[in-house]
Amino acid sequence: MGAGGWSAARLDRMREVLTRHVAGGAAPGLVTLISRGGETRAEVIGAQEFGGAPMRRDTIFRISSMTKPVIAVATMILVEECALRLDDPVDRLLPELADRRVLVRADGPLEETVPAERPLTVRDLLTFRMGFGLVPGPPGDHPALAAAEGLGLAMGPPKPATPHGPDEWLRRFGTLPLMRQPGVAWLYHTGSQVLGVLIARAAGRPLEEFLRERIFEPLGMKDTGFHVPPGKRDRFAASYLADVTTGKPELYDAAEDGRWSRPPVFPDGGAGLVSTADDYLAFGRMLLARGRYGAGERLLSRPAVEAMTADQLTPAQKAASPAAPGTWDHRGWGFGVQVVTGRDGIAAVPGRFGWDGGLGTSWASDPAEELVAVLMTQVARFPRVAPVHLDFWTLVYQAIDD
Repeated sequence: MGAGGWSAARLDRMREVLTRHVAGGAAPGLVTLISRGGETRAEVIGAQEFGGAPMRRDTIFRISSMTKPVIAVATMILVEECALRLDDPVDRLLPELADRRVLVRADGPLEETVPAERPLTVRDLLTFRMGFGLVPGPPGDHPALAAAEGLGLAMGPPKPATPHGPDEWLRRFGTLPLMRQPGVAWLYHTGSQVLGVLIARAAGRPLEEFLRERIFEPLGMKDTGFHVPPGKRDRFAASYLADVTTGKPELYDAAEDGRWSRPPVFPDGGAGLVSTADDYLAFGRMLLARGRYGAGERLLSRPAVEAMTADQLTPAQKAASPAAPGTWDHRGWGFGVQVVTGRDGIAAVPGRFGWDGGLGTSWASDPAEELVAVLMTQVARFPRVAPVHLDFWTLVYQAIDD
């Protein structure tokens, strides 16, 4: 047994299984980091793209929805500084969202609305209970989502080429009705996009500048941002989507001159960041340490992290969610993170929190086991979770030896 409470033989099993996934074409390559008891184990396997340069530990990946926990931390920093309050209406800083109208039916015509029963709050945005968000199925099944796509509001896979800046993005979004009354149901994604605009206005500076100064620089996240500058593109992985018929990965975004090769007009707080495994490990460690980092400095207070990582949804809000059946059986949602609420497998430890990125990344911090684990690939997880991700989390927990 190593200093971190790992079995060396079982860690070797992790490398063997992950190598088989890469050799079988599931992904061109991957990077994993697992950290426990002061010991970190890294696996760097394969290439940055099919037929391309070798994968590196410092390869940069599009982390898509793993942006959301970062945005939640930024929001909580401003809450602790009293620039925002969890249960205050957002109307003061986001007047575009005042006096909301709400669809009579979530999938109904845009003309059939009623007044919102109350204003939107910061808590609504953090918990995805704002009444607007993604639902399974084609956008055309929900006129509000189809209208959002028509307005260029980036409701699908990450698209940093969104042509509207934050103010125009919010103005356009404010022309749409909500799909549900505020506080009624968990609807994914859009709350983090709105939070990105709110953070910039509350802080009085661009979102990326605030994130860099208050989170990335303190934690040493030197490769995290909303685009990859030219000098770093030799470390940027290509992104793939699985063909719906064959399952074979097909190129979605190139590294050299793709969607993340220039600063975005709209920094997407829902899915826009790129990062490395070590950068995100530092973020996960900070949350595992309940807000502390480095030599005992604090990014957030312990109570703030505990609020972030507690299940904030009521049974009624989960029941009203359009998420797939079984989603909430042993899971909940905090502020920008998923929380495990019950044991339903080897890797489902109650209290564990984290989230995944739809373009192929995954992270969790586990207070009970005192571990942080990060998986970085660049083959999309949707429409279903890939076997490499399922096996990774089994392999992390089977390696515990104490």
